[in-house]
Amino acid sequence: MVARWPRHAAAGAVPAAGLLLLCCLWSFSSVRADLLPILSPTSMPRMERQVAPLVLLAITATLFALVRRAPWPGRRQAWACALIGAGLFAAPALLVHFAEGWLSGLAQVALFALTPVFAAVFEPHMRRDGAVMRTRGGLAAALAALTGMLGVFPVEIPQSAHAGFAFCAVVLAAACVAAANCAAVRLARALPGRSVAPLAAIAGAAAAAGLAATSAFTEHPVWSWSALKPELAWSAAIELPRLLLLFWLMRRLSAARMTARFVLAPLLTSLIGLALLRPSVELRAGAGLLLAAAGAGWMIFAPEEERETGASPLHLTGE
Repeated sequence: MVARWPRHAAAGAVPAAGLLLLCCLWSFSSVRADLLPILSPTSMPRMERQVAPLVLLAITATLFALVRRAPWPGRRQAWACALIGAGLFAAPALLVHFAEGWLSGLAQVALFALTPVFAAVFEPHMRRDGAVMRTRGGLAAALAALTGMLGVFPVEIPQSAHAGFAFCAVVLAAACVAAANCAAVRLARALPGRSVAPLAAIAGAAAAAGLAATSAFTEHPVWSWSALKPELAWSAAIELPRLLLLFWLMRRLSAARMTARFVLAPLLTSLIGLALLRPSVELRAGAGLLLAAAGAGWMIFAPEEERETGASPLHLTGE
């Protein structure tokens, strides 16, 4: 007799596999120049580069919503979708832009590991019906993953006021992403119909518009087809599938579980670097990798339980 997986276990394995694929696609961006030199990052500024995949997301999600005849949200929900796009993409990009030059990229990666911690704290307070699906030991696992990330990517205490402001800006960016992720999961399950395409379309368009406007004032945009062509190719091949997966998972995973990507994706990038470069690994870094992997694995695969919360709701529904 052939053993069969329980239906609920199989149903939970599919979103977990989707989250792992999302993290793999995200980690490819860090080794983009090594994987595909012909599509190596161009001279375009960081925020301007992020506009292309968001525009593709808005176009693709709009077409999908039209084909599926998905109902579009009302005015209040549409504004909530736009705010979610700003919170997930535009506001964090602006805050990280302010931290450039004062905080290293590796320190930023370590501080963004705070996102699952914030999500585990925020999510119970952003439910309307007083019930929330929580991962058993999710907060402890998030703290363990954060500790491991700090072991792999040490963060120095800021030595100046500018470095301190940069530090706070990245922490605020992590909190912003966590709050927007919680709101997105809440709203995705409350939208009319069963499609998140309208949410993805509005959020992508709002984020693209915000990033384009911000880039025009804070950066030096590069408008040339030679610079734009590799960005569009990379966005269509890697970034667009990643963003589509992100919104697809919003109806299937808790926000705290989804934010495990901020730990798992850097870990995958580190493993790719270890496989390619074969450097010597210090004891602290090795222990940090194991601890972060254990914390991220628990956040992704641990069972969830429904709990009642007495928190005040965040209302995102309504016409």
